Amino acid sequence: MPIHDQGYRRYAGQREPHGRTWWVIAHAGIMERLRERKFLGLLLVAWGQFLVRAVLLYVASNYAQASFLQPTASTFREFLAVQSIFVFFITLYVGSGLIANDRRANALQIYLSKPLTRVEYVVGKLTTLAIFLTFVTWVPAILLLLLQMLFAGNLTFLKANLFLFPAITLFSAVLVLTSSFSMLALSSLTKSRRFVAVMYAGLLFFTAAMSQVLYGITGSRAWSIISPGEVLDVFAAVIFRSPGPQNLPFPVAVLFVIALLGVSVFILERRVRGVEVVT
Repeated sequence: MPIHDQGYRRYAGQREPHGRTWWVIAHAGIMERLRERKFLGLLLVAWGQFLVRAVLLYVASNYAQASFLQPTASTFREFLAVQSIFVFFITLYVGSGLIANDRRANALQIYLSKPLTRVEYVVGKLTTLAIFLTFVTWVPAILLLLLQMLFAGNLTFLKANLFLFPAITLFSAVLVLTSSFSMLALSSLTKSRRFVAVMYAGLLFFTAAMSQVLYGITGSRAWSIISPGEVLDVFAAVIFRSPGPQNLPFPVAVLFVIALLGVSVFILERRVRGVEVVT
């Protein structure tokens, strides 16, 4: 009878360098969503506005009687404002269960028992959501700007509005990061993705309603500071150099965004642990 050595054997496969494990988590999350037809349908609907505006750009560039459709800097701000609706739905669909599902299945202990840091775990989950949000904000907005130059056949609009490239990038980054971090933080607080979705919707709609109620009572627009949506409107008006609400000074809006990201990071640091600490 042959005797086989069952002792230690060196791993003969390919070793991945440290620091890339976050992409394994992100890739798995992305592919899981892309296998869902409902989510693909949502992405398709989210690109509907791009198709409509692309047709309008073509008509405005090729027919003199449609010159009133010529784009301005406000056109791209309005485009991203409408896309924020789809940012909300995609954030709910993708983000609500990113950490909540792992907490329900007690998978955090498995993740963090491997050579995987908490930072890599959070970055992987964050990347999953951020990529989809970027796909429906920055990508179509930049493509619209490129299409405008292509249809017009010149760089006149670009030279007059050169700031649009950094403006689109900056506002999309703020929109994506605030949505991703706040959703991820909420997802780490509970094991129920449905409850996470309710909390996120409440964060947006309840604060907006409270802002309007307090404005009606006090007559002060300073209460806009409690509404993330109104703060982002102030951001957009300044970044795109277009008329908009002057409810808050721009530096205050910047501080609000920084505070929101800081609170989200603090919650994630406290809640993403391999062992649940009960006091």
